[in-house]
Amino acid sequence: MIQSIDSFPSVLCLGEALVDRLGPLGGDPAIDQPVEDCLGGAPANVACGLARLGVKAAFLGCLGDDWIGESFQELMRSRDINMDALQIDASRPSRIVLVSRTVTGERVFKGFAGSKGDGFADQAIEVTHLKKHLPLLATKAKWLLLGSIPLASRISAESLLWTIEYVKRFNLSIALDVNWRPTFWDPTLSPDVGPTSNAIQAIERLFGHAALIKLAREEAQWFFNTDEPARIARSLTTQPDVVVTDGANPVKWCIGGLTGQTEALSPAVVVDTTGAGDAFTAGLLHQFLTLHLSSIDEQKVHEMVRFAAACGALVCGGAGAIDPQPTKDQAELFLSSPFA
Repeated sequence: MIQSIDSFPSVLCLGEALVDRLGPLGGDPAIDQPVEDCLGGAPANVACGLARLGVKAAFLGCLGDDWIGESFQELMRSRDINMDALQIDASRPSRIVLVSRTVTGERVFKGFAGSKGDGFADQAIEVTHLKKHLPLLATKAKWLLLGSIPLASRISAESLLWTIEYVKRFNLSIALDVNWRPTFWDPTLSPDVGPTSNAIQAIERLFGHAALIKLAREEAQWFFNTDEPARIARSLTTQPDVVVTDGANPVKWCIGGLTGQTEALSPAVVVDTTGAGDAFTAGLLHQFLTLHLSSIDEQKVHEMVRFAAACGALVCGGAGAIDPQPTKDQAELFLSSPFA
């Protein structure tokens, strides 16, 4: 079937889709009840967040032939997300991430569940499948969104690196959310440990390709020894836009050569912070796609980042990374409310 130009995705999101198994507040998701299984995974979260904001997106990843895979397909169909490049692995299951939550809703990764001994589907994104579908998907796309987690697995790393090189012929801009998660690289590592030398070497390969880099403050320190976006941008030959988030603290940014910071936002009640950063990324990409940036100024950048912060804040008001994602109208209404 020939697709109309209007149906082509603007953003291609490559990487993991998985389930976050949320334990009760203050409890252990491996043993305590009740637990809540929420669809997640940073690139899948961003694709769903973009769709809620009215941006056409495609998800490029691999899921197991299981209830998680079926749930994701149902969700993405409901949000009109392009799944042409979605792979289903009959031998590897979809990954379940165990997430404990403090009484204030802050998340801590506690390992994985569901493996049958051959790894997880998100570790096996096959380049041959991407080669079949990317020529059409990239035709009208403007952005490729990716993170570092696929680099932790040989098969998916090969696919990610091939995709970066391939989309250059279509002049796509690359948005990189570092999203450092040590347990994906080595399940024995503590979830709050910094990157190993091998991980740093692998992830640093991505920086030179990115037009936009989003980092948490600690990631900025680990990879660049500074959390100042302008210094990070100047350290790279491509001079990318750089955004550094820091939880409830102000967001620092260097966009279009301009620098500043924007206050973080929070809902009236924080239920769960899972996926807040991904909703922020979706909101920021929405702004890049919908605003005319030829005459950019500090106020316009501040408004862009504030819209993204509203998207992140609203996700914290519900459980999981995807269900609470806002529409454009909901984000704008929140920005006009007393909470903002």
